[in-house]
Amino acid sequence: MPAPLSPFDETGRLDGRKIIHVDMDAFYASVEQRDDPALRGRPLAVGGSRARGVVAAASYEARTFGVRSAMPSVTALRKCPDLVFVPPRFDVYREVSQQIRAIFARYTDLIEPLSLDEAYLDVTEDRAALGSATAIANAIREAIRAETGLTASAGVSYNKFIAKLASDQNKPDGICIIPPAHGATFVAGLPVKRFHGVGPVTARKMETLGILTGQDLRDRPLDFLQRHFGSYADYLYGAARGIDHRPVRAHRIAKSVGAERTFESDLSDRQGLRSALERVVDAAWTRIERSGVAGRTVTLKLRHSDFRTITRARSAHHPIRDRAEFLAVGLDLLDQQLPVTLGVRLLGLTLSGLSSDDDGARSAPTQAELPL
Repeated sequence: MPAPLSPFDETGRLDGRKIIHVDMDAFYASVEQRDDPALRGRPLAVGGSRARGVVAAASYEARTFGVRSAMPSVTALRKCPDLVFVPPRFDVYREVSQQIRAIFARYTDLIEPLSLDEAYLDVTEDRAALGSATAIANAIREAIRAETGLTASAGVSYNKFIAKLASDQNKPDGICIIPPAHGATFVAGLPVKRFHGVGPVTARKMETLGILTGQDLRDRPLDFLQRHFGSYADYLYGAARGIDHRPVRAHRIAKSVGAERTFESDLSDRQGLRSALERVVDAAWTRIERSGVAGRTVTLKLRHSDFRTITRARSAHHPIRDRAEFLAVGLDLLDQQLPVTLGVRLLGLTLSGLSSDDDGARSAPTQAELPL
C-alpha cells in the first residue's frame, strides 16, 4: 500500500494531496437530451413552466440566452421564447448519479459528494497505478462518457478550493490542471464571485470594499478581513493565497439544505411576505432535490430591518419529500410571526434532520509522490 505523502508545509501549498473535482456538464438537462433525441441541440430547461415555476437546470443551448438555474420560469421564457420545459425526473438523476459514483470508487475510497452531479476525490494514493492525478481524471471522464453517455469536466489540483475553481474553467467536457506552483497566480486572476462560498450578498459587499478579484482580496490584510467578514476571514485569507487545508471527507452528512433571500426593500404585508417565501422555497427545494436528501425539520429564518433575527422550527414524524408540504410548513411558521411591527429584510427556509437516498453520502474536511 502506498505510504502517506508529505504533510503540509508552512505555505500550505505543498501538502502532497492530489484532489480532483468532477462536475457533470448541465447534468439534469443532459440526461433529458440523452434520453430524448428530439431535445438535442434545443434550448432546454428542466423545471416548471408555470407562472411561479423555477428553472432547476438549463442546457448549454439555453445558457447562451442567459437562462440559468434558480431563475424564475417567466424570466427564462422572456430571455428565450423558444425554451422547452421538461419536468424533472429525480429518480432517474439519482440512478445516474449512483452509476457515476461507482466509477469514482474504482479509483479511490475518499469521495465527498456535494450533490448528485459533483464530488471531490482524493487520489493521493494511486490505487489504479495510472501514474498521475491527471491520468485518473481523464480515465474517470472517459468511463462516464462510455457508460452513461454524458460528459463531465474536471479540475485537478492540490486542494479542494482550487480543484473546484479549475473544474469550471474549461467547461463543458474539459479538464484543467493547476499545480502548486501556479495556484496563487491562478486564484489572483479570478473574480471573487467565482470563489466557492462567496454568494451574491458577499460578492456585493466585497465590491463596495473594492474587492473584485483574487488579487484584490490578497491585498487586504487579515485584520481588515476580520473586521468585515468575521469568522469567514481566515478562509478568505487562505483562499486568496491558494491555501485550503480542508480534507476530502467521505460520507459526510450535511446538517441542513435550504435557501434565503435578502430583499432590496423591507417587506411588511402578509401577502408580500408569503409570496417572497414561495420564491425562497423554489430555490431551496431545487437544492434539496439536487442533493438527493430528505429531512424532517423545517426552519424559518426571519431578519427584521433592525437586524434582529429569529428562527422558528417544526419537526414532522416523517421525512418531508414534497415541495408542497415543505412550503405549507414554512408558510405556517411565517404566519405565526405576523403581523410584524418592523419590516423584514431577509427570509430563509431550510430542511434539516437529513437522510440520504445514497447511503448517507453527502458533502460540507516507499512510493514516489503522484504527480498532477
